[in-house]
Amino acid sequence: MNVVVLGAGIIGVCTAYFLRRAGHEVSVIDRAAAAAEETSFANAGQLSYGYTTPWAAPGIPLKAAKWLTRPHSPLILRPDGSAFQMRWLRQMLANCTEARYKENKARMVRISEYSRSVFRQLAADTGIAFEGRQAGTLQVFRTDKEVAAAKKDMAVLAAYGVPFSELSAAECLQYEPGLAASVNKLAGALHLPNDATGDCALFAKRLADLCARDGVRFFFNHAIESFDSKARRITAVYAGGKRFEADRFVCALGSFSRPVLAQLGIDLPVYPVKGYSITVPLDQESAAPQSTVLDETYKVAITRFDRRIRVGGMAELSGYTLSLNPARRATLERVLNDLFPGGGRTAESSFWSGLRPMTPDSTPLIGRCGWDNLILNTGHGTLGWTMSAGSGKIAADLVSDTAPEIETGDLGLSRYR
Repeated sequence: MNVVVLGAGIIGVCTAYFLRRAGHEVSVIDRAAAAAEETSFANAGQLSYGYTTPWAAPGIPLKAAKWLTRPHSPLILRPDGSAFQMRWLRQMLANCTEARYKENKARMVRISEYSRSVFRQLAADTGIAFEGRQAGTLQVFRTDKEVAAAKKDMAVLAAYGVPFSELSAAECLQYEPGLAASVNKLAGALHLPNDATGDCALFAKRLADLCARDGVRFFFNHAIESFDSKARRITAVYAGGKRFEADRFVCALGSFSRPVLAQLGIDLPVYPVKGYSITVPLDQESAAPQSTVLDETYKVAITRFDRRIRVGGMAELSGYTLSLNPARRATLERVLNDLFPGGGRTAESSFWSGLRPMTPDSTPLIGRCGWDNLILNTGHGTLGWTMSAGSGKIAADLVSDTAPEIETGDLGLSRYR
């Protein structure tokens, strides 16, 4: 079967890999000059299988109102002039109930845990080196209130058999000795030993190279222009002035899935939530993180690569803008220097922003969408790297008319109708 994958970020590349393994002829189209040049380029680096949780949760509306008024806020809201932004926000708020939270959390953990097993096999099969570490995630809490709020997440983790340990502030040092200078600022932590880290862009680029050697054709610098269709089937896509015919298509365009598929009359509830990161050269080894540390107060992740530290976070709802706000850089530097003073040389850091494709319920859209030969694989929000392998395998199975290895009936667009 001839399959065209739209998008060469981590989701699109993983999808292409599994499609090729299933025996299909695969072409990947992307407007960038190489794989993983946009949202996958400088994300926080977490493979957060255990730390998989919806943004929409009970208490979030009140928290959000408080965040918007404080400096170094994890949430920034700037009206983008679109009715869709307001509609998306209303849908997200509707998911902030206890019942919706449990349902969404369970779906997300199901995907993440599946992706964990698929990724381990993929990494073993390919041998790709990507500055990965297997030391888990340490989610640190600065207040007793945050510790208490985490109990709900622990219950879901326990229900799904995800291992975790609840720690005192002092016990954090057994996993992250670099916190010694700031441990007095912590109220406790949650350790998730099955989580991992690594450079997402490095992995995606090397996997794309492997796919290319195996016959996958990549068409970079090819912006998608339009579609030909007949009787609810796409017959071709036009990109970079060329016409690409295929039997089936997979949309893995992240935040740009919505405007591209709008040409087909598909109304995707995917909003571009902007995130920021800095990449910091390592300074003192003893003062640096060993794996990933999540600061629950600021919603910022600090991740260790070989000789670099990636610090990422914030959620800015401001439309399709990638402008770099110095105030966001100041927040990221503040969190790193507060928890790991001396760990990195922040004055030499590089600053980046990317658009995370968020759905109102935080669960990705994987499945059919009303067009006979189009599969969605988008809307992963902050968990694209985490869910990439599992999502790619699911999408490839659906294209191949093979039953996926986990339940996927509630992952498609139909849940929004």
